[in-house]
Amino acid sequence: MSKSFLRLSAAVLTTLIIVVGVTAFDHLPSSVRAQIDSERTALAAAPNQIHAAQDAVAREQQADPGLFQSIPAAQQWPGRFQQASSELLSAHGDIDELTQLEKKGHRSDAQRAEALLSHERSLRSTALNQATAIQTEAAHWIDRKQHLPAELQQMERSYQTIHSFDFAPLTAVVQKAETDWPEKKADLSARLAAVTGVASRGDMLWQSTAAARQEAASGKTSGLDYGALLAAADELDTSAAALPQKSAELQSLTGQLYDSWDKVLVDMETRGIGRARAYDQKIRTVRTHLGQTTSDEKWVDVSPATYDAMHNDLGMDIEHKPTGKYDSEAEHVPQPAGFAYMAPPSQGSNQYGYWEHRDGQSFWVFYGQYALMRDLLFNHSYRPLPRDEWEDYRDWRSRGQTYYGHDAEASAPKYGTNGTATQDRYSGSTYAHNGGFRNSPYAAKSGSFRDSPYASRSLHEPEGDHSGHMFGSHKPSATPEPHFRPTPRSMPRSFGGGRRFGRH
Repeated sequence: MSKSFLRLSAAVLTTLIIVVGVTAFDHLPSSVRAQIDSERTALAAAPNQIHAAQDAVAREQQADPGLFQSIPAAQQWPGRFQQASSELLSAHGDIDELTQLEKKGHRSDAQRAEALLSHERSLRSTALNQATAIQTEAAHWIDRKQHLPAELQQMERSYQTIHSFDFAPLTAVVQKAETDWPEKKADLSARLAAVTGVASRGDMLWQSTAAARQEAASGKTSGLDYGALLAAADELDTSAAALPQKSAELQSLTGQLYDSWDKVLVDMETRGIGRARAYDQKIRTVRTHLGQTTSDEKWVDVSPATYDAMHNDLGMDIEHKPTGKYDSEAEHVPQPAGFAYMAPPSQGSNQYGYWEHRDGQSFWVFYGQYALMRDLLFNHSYRPLPRDEWEDYRDWRSRGQTYYGHDAEASAPKYGTNGTATQDRYSGSTYAHNGGFRNSPYAAKSGSFRDSPYASRSLHEPEGDHSGHMFGSHKPSATPEPHFRPTPRSMPRSFGGGRRFGRH
């Protein structure tokens, strides 16, 4: 036998040994296989555990059918046990797949095996918890029957809580709101009826169980419908606890009608790079209640999608809730901040201000009572708006689109991130300092509205207070601010195609 043949045989034999060795070790890790064995054993025992619970509940129902036949929850127990058994069948499917991975799997299948183990374990636990919960419920009803005198005492306490509840404050608040906001009368009346209906339902339950309560109190329990009596006790207990909460909720909802609020996007920035990139928005919330204005500002983290969706809306009112509406009815289509408070020119004025007519043109003037609200919404740089601009805004809004206006001199939008008014008002923002405005397709025009004779008076006073604070009284001011001179040029009617936003 030649040396060459011997060397070749040795090489082949060595390769086979290596292949066999690698194959022998290429299977699921021992820790995963141990978990599979453990779950297989636990799942095998689970059906017996569910059947034991089901049998126990069945015996209790047979021993006292009068108790359980009128309990609504008891009618659902068979279906819940069936659902638990179905969960176990799904868990068996996971175990079958895990068994195949044990036989033919590789170390690379460990992640898949762990996912199957987690899913199987969750199904098994859910099924067993369901069965245990039913058994606990049945035992609970038996215990309540055995302590019926205590149940009757609690039932009376709950009824007295409901019966003595004072609806007068709630009724007065709702009736006033119905007068102040007639368009909400039907809704408020229905909501008030729902709350007072809790008390009416409590009285009905109390009267309908009078005979049963009397028999139970005297010890005459033969033929007593325990299930109906205890179910009524539960409903009274629930109603007694819910009544103050429902009343407070309706009072709060009614109070929302007297507030207006706006969320203005006053700054934005991005931080970091790659996957660590973060997106932030600074939101100024301006709230006005009966002429008193407060505000707060805070940075919030947002998703890239949210940041991109509102990237063109710096300085815009991204949410607006007018008086006479609930918070849930807030508008979510971005709009130039403050425009929503102006009255239609045909109306002439509203509680916030009026249209002033000079030199053949009309301009909106806010009452002094709302000067703080105006300054916060226009970022302390308000310039009286001409009528034709407001009418353009109303036209865009009627179509559910965002209005950005038009600056004829700069051939650019006037509002939003690319707007000339925004670039002036928010020149001190983080967005501006980070060069955000330089990326605008429109060149920011020079000059500053703060130097304009139309700017808010506080901007011309070095010692003026520019911070957000309480302002004004509860009664509209009888004396408006000094007249503003009209702008020497008229504004074009609109710019661009706008964009449409759905509700958030």
